[in-house]
Amino acid sequence: MYRATVTTPQPEQDVRDQASGSEGSSGHSGPSAPARGTRVRGTKQAQALAAALDSLPGFCSAQEIHAELRRKGEHVGLATVYRHLQALSEQGSIDAIRDASGEILYRQCETSVHHHHLTCRSCGRSVEVEGRAAEQWAARVAAEAGFTDVGHTFELFGLCPECAGQPG
Repeated sequence: MYRATVTTPQPEQDVRDQASGSEGSSGHSGPSAPARGTRVRGTKQAQALAAALDSLPGFCSAQEIHAELRRKGEHVGLATVYRHLQALSEQGSIDAIRDASGEILYRQCETSVHHHHLTCRSCGRSVEVEGRAAEQWAARVAAEAGFTDVGHTFELFGLCPECAGQPG
């Protein structure tokens, strides 16, 4: 069973911009930069990671992404892949969900606006969804409790149309 735990930082720019070292043009300050050593720089490794994320369908584990890099002849260590994925996820440049086993899976964002995912608990297919009502609810609950600068995680899962039509 897949359980999607969706990270929610506002993306400042996509992974291709991060890999090429170009600056975002959104005009929004975004989250603060990660600690030194976890920032994604315009290195050959970052460019290779961006290409791998673009070529892989759906959500993949860091190990699967690392294997794809190795298949393409790239010499990037697994620890480097984990560091880059973590930094890109914190920046909101890639989507990250947690599967039923607790492993974090990653994919290239299809949109640069804040969103959530609805994930099939049978096949793992995931679609991006807007959650305006959920956003308003989270803001209201936080305000009523006197909290500020609140983030959130929403888990949305069910059966996709194909899996729902299959006999159990």
